[in-house]
Amino acid sequence: MPADFPLIFSDEVQRARADARPLVALESTIITHGMPFPQNVETARRVEQRVRAAGAVPATIAVMAGRIRIGLSDAELEALGRAREAMKLSRADLAVCLANGRTGATTVAATMIAAALAGIDVFATGGIGGVHRGAESSFDISADLHELAQTRVTVVSAGAKAILDLPKTLEVLETLGVPVIAVGQQEFPAFWSRSSGLAAPLRMDGAGEIAAAHLMRVRLGLPGGQLVANPIPREAEIPREVIVPVIEQALADAARQGIAAKAVTPFLLQRLFELTQGRSLAANIALVFDNARLAAQIAAEIVQQRQAGSQHLAHRRA
Repeated sequence: MPADFPLIFSDEVQRARADARPLVALESTIITHGMPFPQNVETARRVEQRVRAAGAVPATIAVMAGRIRIGLSDAELEALGRAREAMKLSRADLAVCLANGRTGATTVAATMIAAALAGIDVFATGGIGGVHRGAESSFDISADLHELAQTRVTVVSAGAKAILDLPKTLEVLETLGVPVIAVGQQEFPAFWSRSSGLAAPLRMDGAGEIAAAHLMRVRLGLPGGQLVANPIPREAEIPREVIVPVIEQALADAARQGIAAKAVTPFLLQRLFELTQGRSLAANIALVFDNARLAAQIAAEIVQQRQAGSQHLAHRRA
């Protein structure tokens, strides 16, 4: 990697790389666009602690002063949490933000790009973007789906955000050749709810299986990553029959107010927070914590299986 390449590792991440310890990438839009200060920073620190407790090292990713930061210090995390004009970065915005020396928070797509550049195999998030309702006329489809098809990172989520058109999202993922793996159940989870009413394309029951599939894709030379759909913990979920009418009301409110394009998702999430009296945010935080735990376990398994494979190959050569 050239000396002037805009990638900077935190001390903790640098040590983990040197020791071949498992790493988990974390996005930063939850800090800049998801919650107010100081709750955003407190939540980010708790997510990082969940990763450490499960045996891996967290690498929260953001662009600061025109550099991709892989892992943030406490001071950098707080500075990002207080930032007022941070860009929201996807594939289309990342290079411009870097070239202009700006600060920006990474979405799923941009986090995947940065993680792959840093050699990180696993990324924990809340839910991915997907096909928006009415996309047959608006063509509003998240860049997350195409990123999953081309960037080799396993993404641990609670499925796609339930405000989306989930059947169409699954169809696009199938067309793009993205493995969609539900954890421990046959049904695709729907973010706040364990149930979506849709069958999951694939099912796996543990971190070891998921890690093995990740490594097999590498061996086969297949581009793209895996979408791991980890159902929200039962005690934190908002059942489907409860959340669906609330989502429909929020969507109707957005249509009535003419909310469109990039403004749709933030509006809907805020409206759901209001309509559920904060329950949607509490569920969101709980599922992010659980995804961080599972992602750390997968990352640890990838390291162990990769090392075992290298030892086996060395033994055969000897």
